Amino acid sequence: MQTVVKKWLRDKDYGFLDNGSGPDIMVSKADLVNCQFLKVGATVDFECHPDKRGLVAKNVKLSRIVAQNKQQGSGKPGAKPFRFGVMT
Repeated sequence: MQTVVKKWLRDKDYGFLDNGSGPDIMVSKADLVNCQFLKVGATVDFECHPDKRGLVAKNVKLSRIVAQNKQQGSGKPGAKPFRFGVMT
């Protein structure tokens, strides 16, 4: 599945992914594959599993589509490049 990061609580090492009109999907730092934390608005690929707490994301990876856009740059002169998993 693919969606965007809705909220990330860096001090608690978990956050939530957008699930449209349904309940948010919880994601833990332990389930992140290619990063240490997520940035709100980043697009991620993941597996969704039911849990006693609700829906939980597993094997969460930054989307390749977004990673390709990162390599191309923003196109704005003087703009800072967007770095995934890094607070700017």
